[in-house]
Amino acid sequence: MKLLDVLRKETVLVNMEAQDKKGVLEELTMPAAKISNIDHSKLVRMLMERERLGTTGIGGGIGIPHGKLKELDTVILCVGLSKKGVDFDAMDGKPVHIFFLLFTPEGSTELHLMLLSKISKLLKNEIFKQRLLEAQDADAVLEVIEEYDEEP
Repeated sequence: MKLLDVLRKETVLVNMEAQDKKGVLEELTMPAAKISNIDHSKLVRMLMERERLGTTGIGGGIGIPHGKLKELDTVILCVGLSKKGVDFDAMDGKPVHIFFLLFTPEGSTELHLMLLSKISKLLKNEIFKQRLLEAQDADAVLEVIEEYDEEP
């Protein structure tokens, strides 16, 4: 499975306004709430609970908030870019600029882990990260992901 199999143009936010972790989660979950018809505040609450278990700010300017929802019947992937960077309690203490938000159906642990692994692997590529940050619109983000995302 490729990321573009689940990533939609309307879930790509290239100029995030959020200034803090909760704001990032609120902003990133807006398109997810529309697609899934799940209450926006429920999505934010679930992600904040997940963040209390341990930050999804993995360092290197990257955050990968994620969760599983029983109400979902499909994968939802959102991408957000913050030019300024946000304090997301990252493991390295540095601001986060690139966010990949992943929601999967509750019973899909294998798919969930495979997608998290794929996202993490892509984000280890410094050129990929730089090209994402330079993207001016959602189409450019999708083009960069298409170029670097390979089948497993």
